[in-house]
Amino acid sequence: MTEGARRTQDSRTRDTGPDRESAGTAPPLPGWLVPRPRLTDRLARGVLGSVTVVVGPVGAGKTALAVEWAHTRRLPGPLAWVTCDGQAEQPAVFWQRVTHALRSAGVELAEPVTSDDLPLLVAALAAGLNEHVEPVVLVLDDFHPAPSSPIAEGVTTLLRHTPGVLRMVVLARRDPPLHLRRGRLTSDVTELRTADLAFDDRETAELLAQHGIDVPKQTVSTLRRRTEGWAAGLRLAAMSMEKSREPDRFVAQFAGDDEAIASYLVEEVLDAQSAGMRRLLLMTSLLDSVNAELAVELSGEEAGRHFAVLVRENSFLRPIGQGWYRCHQMFADVLRMCLRHEAPGLEASLHRQAAAWLGEHGLLVDAVRHLLAVDDWDQAARLIVHRLAIGQVLGLAKTRLPVEVVRHLPDDAPADEPEPVLLAAAVAQARGDDATCARHLELSARLIGCLPPEDNGREARCRMAHAVIRMERLRSRDPKAARTAAADAEAAGLQLPHALLVQSPEILALTLAIRGSSELRAGNLKAAEASLTGGLKAAGAAANGTLRRDCLVELALLDALRGRFRAADELATLATQPPLPSWTTAEPSSAALHLVRAWVELARGEPRRARRTLARSEAALSGRPDAFLSAFGSLAAGLIGLAEGAGGPTAAPVGDVVARSRLPGAVLRSLGPACTTVLGSVRMGRVGPAAASEPPTGPTAPAERLSARERDVLDRLAQMMTTEEIAQELYLSVNTVKTHLKSVYRKLSVSRRSAAVRRARELELL
Repeated sequence: MTEGARRTQDSRTRDTGPDRESAGTAPPLPGWLVPRPRLTDRLARGVLGSVTVVVGPVGAGKTALAVEWAHTRRLPGPLAWVTCDGQAEQPAVFWQRVTHALRSAGVELAEPVTSDDLPLLVAALAAGLNEHVEPVVLVLDDFHPAPSSPIAEGVTTLLRHTPGVLRMVVLARRDPPLHLRRGRLTSDVTELRTADLAFDDRETAELLAQHGIDVPKQTVSTLRRRTEGWAAGLRLAAMSMEKSREPDRFVAQFAGDDEAIASYLVEEVLDAQSAGMRRLLLMTSLLDSVNAELAVELSGEEAGRHFAVLVRENSFLRPIGQGWYRCHQMFADVLRMCLRHEAPGLEASLHRQAAAWLGEHGLLVDAVRHLLAVDDWDQAARLIVHRLAIGQVLGLAKTRLPVEVVRHLPDDAPADEPEPVLLAAAVAQARGDDATCARHLELSARLIGCLPPEDNGREARCRMAHAVIRMERLRSRDPKAARTAAADAEAAGLQLPHALLVQSPEILALTLAIRGSSELRAGNLKAAEASLTGGLKAAGAAANGTLRRDCLVELALLDALRGRFRAADELATLATQPPLPSWTTAEPSSAALHLVRAWVELARGEPRRARRTLARSEAALSGRPDAFLSAFGSLAAGLIGLAEGAGGPTAAPVGDVVARSRLPGAVLRSLGPACTTVLGSVRMGRVGPAAASEPPTGPTAPAERLSARERDVLDRLAQMMTTEEIAQELYLSVNTVKTHLKSVYRKLSVSRRSAAVRRARELELL
């Protein structure tokens, strides 16, 4: 006996015994059934309540699951099974079947009232059931009455008047119209839906084993993903795999256009639809997700009226939130195949219609995907450039455009309009092809210059895209040219709607990071701090870990230049912690990071460690020179030399070292006193960070104790989270977070974020 057969037998004999209720009028247990104990357990628990609903598309395994449960689980009482005629069910026939099934299950009922008087018939059934001592289980298979129909209202009435006695199990392709909202609120209703009915890998493997198919686990998982666990799809695939000599290759190519799958779905689902519903299904089949408005756009007003009925009655459409629905992949494949056969010239226009609607509603990624499906690169480029989404091509934003944009952009991009050339430049930059990027940038600049003056909105968008590509290309190799590009981006931004700029925080993050770095190297420390702090916030909104990390390093460098070595150490530590990206020695910011750490180690009285760390900074600078960092490093090297030299420290040698530095005068004025303090700390063998502007004072407890919520805010403040990020994580309003911050500052006697974090660490609050 195979393992699968043994499990099947074990499942069939589970809960059997002399005290177990029989399966009543349930269909016999088939030999091909795949045991699914995880779901039969849920059914067994569900029948302890009033109603259990099993909803799924055709072929989802609803009936098979209920049959297995009826034969393998302990039932709370006699079971009556009614197989309905779906939507064609007639009230008189339905109630006759219910009465007959109940009597066949051993439920004693009085002679029925004439079926012409349905309310009296339902009342008589309810009275008979209420006289029964133990619960009665009634299964309604393929139960699809219309809302407010006599059958639906009669079953609802029967349920309402038999509390605690009737346990109903409904098997249907859509939600039954039985007014179940109150039961959901009281947990008296159990629901198993399409996602619950989907086969898992174990069940898929057992189904394949029934057909003598033995494939690796990876192939099993691939087949299960392609079918989304749809039972009928798996069974049909297994039957086809029996005839295949290479089952692995069959699975790799298996899709909804497989002949067996297509025939089954067309016959069971598509052919049963009205003309309007069929048109709606075919016209929307190209969409990955659809809502009512988009359905009307593609299928027309008349067919679009069927959308509400479609999503209510078709379990192949799954809700994904906010009025959007996704079609089962295999059913979508069949619909697309039928669309190509029935209207071969319509596919391209539908893709363009969908792209236009999606683009207008801000769903850029989906819009671009539809344009690429018909190789409309020109329109895709216009959409990307005009929506300021060029950063998504460059990988600067958390939202990424389809990989096809980077992988499959044709080499012969149109050269008479700036947008396709700008897209080609961005793609070349993303691929690491610098020569091609430079060539396209040069050509696009000429084309932008030829745009008509009256089309200034288009020109501003193109100039912004051009500047963003240049910033990304030059920021690590030519900071001066990158600063010029950032100025161009700022100028273009003045001509664009603010709402459009807000949707692209990666552009603001890149611009501010470059501007802040430039201001820092010019000695404008206050302006640099404002730019870098803004860049850090924008990088967080764009989910750009690299820019966020680089801003943290530049802020650490800024604090080191001010002699605030504790704060510099904290920021440098944050820059190296996950989820921020890991470092490579080739990255320019790694030189700044090592330099900050060298100064921190020197301030701690560890000149030897500082020298080793400084050497790593110099090695990183050898590949990408930075005169400002080199000057700051030379100053550190001079102090290390004084610290390791003979004789006592005096102010004169320190002053000479500082005077010889090529750092800007504004930087030297703030750094000079710190250098004297650092050298004094080294000579005295002091351990612990020195800070010229941070006089050593012993930590004392705050005058007022922080509240629990203030501690929560402080913890996230130490993680360099923005006010908006703190509000989102703690489910607070931004104004509430700001109020907590003011209270934290007051209680800790500080006036800014870094000081609050530093003070909290001194007090061991973090």
